[in-house]
Amino acid sequence: MVVKPAMRAGKPQGQAYKDKSKPADIRQSNINAAKAVCDAIRTSLGPRGMDKMIQAGNGEVTITNDGATILKQMNVIHPAAKMLVELSRAQDVEAGDGTTSVVVVAGALLEAVEKLLQMGIHPTAISDAFQKCSAKAVEILTEMSRPIELTDRESLIKSASTSLNSKVVSQHSSQLAPIAVDAVLKVTEPGHESGCDLKNVKIIRSLGGTIEDTELVDGLVFTQRSCGVNGPKRVEKAKIGLIQFCISAPKTDMDHSVVVSDYAAMDRVLKEERAYILNIVKQIKKAGCNVLLVQKSILRDAVSDLALHFLDKIKVMVVKDVEREDIEFVCKTLNCRPIASLDHFLPEHLVNADLVEEVSSGSSKFVKVTGIQNMGRTVSIVVRGSNKLVLEEADRSLHDALCVVRCLVKKRAQIAGGGAPEIEMALQLAAHAQTLEGVDAYCFRAFANALEVIPSTLAENAGLNPIATVTELRNRHAQGEKNAGINVRKGAITDILAENVVQPLLVSTSSITLASETVRSILKIDDIINTMQ
Repeated sequence: MVVKPAMRAGKPQGQAYKDKSKPADIRQSNINAAKAVCDAIRTSLGPRGMDKMIQAGNGEVTITNDGATILKQMNVIHPAAKMLVELSRAQDVEAGDGTTSVVVVAGALLEAVEKLLQMGIHPTAISDAFQKCSAKAVEILTEMSRPIELTDRESLIKSASTSLNSKVVSQHSSQLAPIAVDAVLKVTEPGHESGCDLKNVKIIRSLGGTIEDTELVDGLVFTQRSCGVNGPKRVEKAKIGLIQFCISAPKTDMDHSVVVSDYAAMDRVLKEERAYILNIVKQIKKAGCNVLLVQKSILRDAVSDLALHFLDKIKVMVVKDVEREDIEFVCKTLNCRPIASLDHFLPEHLVNADLVEEVSSGSSKFVKVTGIQNMGRTVSIVVRGSNKLVLEEADRSLHDALCVVRCLVKKRAQIAGGGAPEIEMALQLAAHAQTLEGVDAYCFRAFANALEVIPSTLAENAGLNPIATVTELRNRHAQGEKNAGINVRKGAITDILAENVVQPLLVSTSSITLASETVRSILKIDDIINTMQ
């Protein structure tokens, strides 16, 4: 008997390519890891969502239900689970809100993928179909949306309130929402709406008082108090100078030292120091400056005690240790340039403002500048809170509200909230699936069913029966009620637009697009390779 070469070897040829179990196991492990992250965050979705208490290694405690914050602080090891953390961060950058829902949608889509893989559909086919689904879903959302104008302040406030309703500070949404709207509109340049930068809104946290004391300051706020002892605490018709040089005796080079052996020499050193500082102070007085902002210095004191004494005498209010990273914001607000040397300290480099005063806030004091002449497009918000945890959460919630208003400035369209858009997408995608054939039909149906996770989770977190609620919601939408959604407060299904629960179109479209992109990436992975470091 003649033995063929292929049979002589222990393994038939091409065996390596027939081992299908490993890629399937890897896919399964990735899907499970990502679903675990999604399950951890799912309970914090919606107005009745629960909060998470996060304890850091150093004993710091954070209480929040902001998806991006929870995931950022979560210790995630599995690479596929890390992709979901990145997903929520991407949503935070793109839209600012919807960080929890984007992860919940991704988890539901992965569950749908799992079932499709078990049916024997190839991952690439599912991935391509999901891309079409997401494009179709965005189309449906755009059709549902209704345009708004930036002059319609009421609509903007409704959207900001919806964003705040799911936060710890929800009972203060009626006060925080208008602040967020006014702040974003103030920093938006007409004609350059797409370039609306939230860095121009400075949020200052001040411990003491309650969230109700939060205020919008049309001007500049410094967290530190004025540092003069006998100097003025309130200056009207202020002339402000921002300096980047120090008003203190110069130091020797790093590796030099001066040895003084007798009192006469000591006296001369002190005299020189006095003359040096006096010269600077005279120049400040000559320029007519009465409010001095001094940048923080690394090498020596920005303002020495002797300089403060002189400045107090000539009635100049001094705010020292302005942080380096704040200089850009201060310059933009005052519309000025920092003065880097004494030679340039001239009257034309100063800025006029109506009032600079030191204000008490709880246990702390800070300096407030208002009525700035030709002020830049910036604004400051002083957030107050009774304790650190509430204060931090108020800051995060306000950031989300600001982002929501920015979304509306970028893309001026709103849609209903409360699970209404998801159910409408699910119905229309399922109907579209009937017109398709082959693999696409299965994938469209699976995608449509996965979207029902949002209304189902909202109902579950509100203590309603998820199956009965989603069934009724589907029924109402099938009868043509496009804006029927879950009214969490009443525990029933109502026209959600009448309840003023609205959200920007950009939040929903970006969450669908980003979630499906991430799911497609996870789906395409069939092996995890560890590299040598």
